[in-house]
Amino acid sequence: MRWFKWLYPGMKVKRWIFLFTLGILAVMFAAGFLWFGYEKYIHTHKANLLVFGTLLFVLGILMMIIGIRKMVKSFVTVFLPRREKDLLDIMFRQRALSKGPRIVVIGGGTGLSVLLHGLKEVTSNITAIVTVADDGGSSGRLRTEFDVLPPGDIRNCLVALADSESLMRDLFQYRFTEGEGLKGHSFGNLFITALSKITGDFDKAIKESSKVLAIRGSVVPSTLEKVTLVAKRADGTQTSGESAIPKVTGAVSPIKRVYLNPAGVKATPEALTAIKEADAIVFGPGSLFTSILPNLLVEEATAAILKSRAVKIFLCNVMTQHGETDGFTASDHVDALLKHTRSDLIDYVFVNTSKIPQHLLEKYKTEEAYPVEPDIKKIRELGAGVVEGDMITADDYIRHNAEKISKRILALIYEVKGAGI
Repeated sequence: MRWFKWLYPGMKVKRWIFLFTLGILAVMFAAGFLWFGYEKYIHTHKANLLVFGTLLFVLGILMMIIGIRKMVKSFVTVFLPRREKDLLDIMFRQRALSKGPRIVVIGGGTGLSVLLHGLKEVTSNITAIVTVADDGGSSGRLRTEFDVLPPGDIRNCLVALADSESLMRDLFQYRFTEGEGLKGHSFGNLFITALSKITGDFDKAIKESSKVLAIRGSVVPSTLEKVTLVAKRADGTQTSGESAIPKVTGAVSPIKRVYLNPAGVKATPEALTAIKEADAIVFGPGSLFTSILPNLLVEEATAAILKSRAVKIFLCNVMTQHGETDGFTASDHVDALLKHTRSDLIDYVFVNTSKIPQHLLEKYKTEEAYPVEPDIKKIRELGAGVVEGDMITADDYIRHNAEKISKRILALIYEVKGAGI
């Protein structure tokens, strides 16, 4: 009985189904007419039969084409009412992107979402594995008040990969500036939190949010267990909480090691599958100790990364971060990653060697942030290859240039594949 619904009034497909069916009958009749009638009347009506049969055949084909086009248009106006004219471009882009390499990006914070903007233009086979150690701002408040995993970094990645209308993306990023209890919260954080409460499953809430935003790729947490990030400094002091680690004043002892409390948490199955199937695994960009390393402290995930045959790339930060990487060179960033994992974690390191405008250097100096020295020789001594060059945009802020880096990542993947490494 469900098939009869296509014949209900107002469906706007009945006439086109009828036209398409009529076209099929016309083609069949024309083919039969030419096949059987031609032999029978070959001596008397040869020319007339050929003309009539050919015209009927062409007419039938045209009716079928028009019927299909109009049926597709009826479907598109329902599901993509504002993008009907872009249908061909959308289909072509989706098909092309679906053939792109499988890339796993590991991190959190603003840096990761910036990179995803570029990667989604070269492949739709993206998995962003995101830290759930955040305990500051809107995410921290929701984590405390509703006993949920922090949604902030996940929300940023979902929006970065979104293929929906700009209004929907803006809605998810909208942050309330007034209202008791609402001030400081973003709509997207509240949406994900509400969904997790309705479904009883944070992972399912992310999947449903992904559908709302029509994202290219997927976003998965590194673990679904509640964790606290702890930093142990060189002077023996410890700082507990992701948001508290970089919030230091005056002279500060450098971070020696970070760890998760509790230890031994399980990785999400989706993260492990994505790592296993990846062509490339990218670490960063983002805060070294509070965005990238928390994911690598999930031992199951790191073990899977080390077993993977994917090319492993570290996107080194352009500027140091006060309270985390004060005075760090590029090789210091690499060394910290290796000491927390294993010496063969990284295959290639991307470092920026372009000059940063003086006015921006002055601006970052007020935050005690300085350019990361690209000590390429020391990086190579640690066993990693180096990809160097202009990797930034420098407008109001210094950011990685997602478009340039995405193209370099793609080129490196194909180069490594071609070499059979």
